[in-house]
Amino acid sequence: MEIENKINQVLDKIRPYLQNDGGNVEFQKYENGVVYVKLTGACTSCPLADHTLESGIETALVSEIPEVIKVVNIE
Repeated sequence: MEIENKINQVLDKIRPYLQNDGGNVEFQKYENGVVYVKLTGACTSCPLADHTLESGIETALVSEIPEVIKVVNIE
């Protein structure tokens, strides 16, 4: 549960940037080093969503939480 709290704290830091562009991210679950999220709003149809996921969300989570190795978007 502690890791999930850390994940939500990091996502809370990222969320305003996504919301500025009409999108958002929702934490779904954490399992075996993988964080599952759902991109919502404008992020669902954005051509740069994969880039946002990898370069923004995944980079932030992996750098701040050593247990996290990957982030996957559940569509």
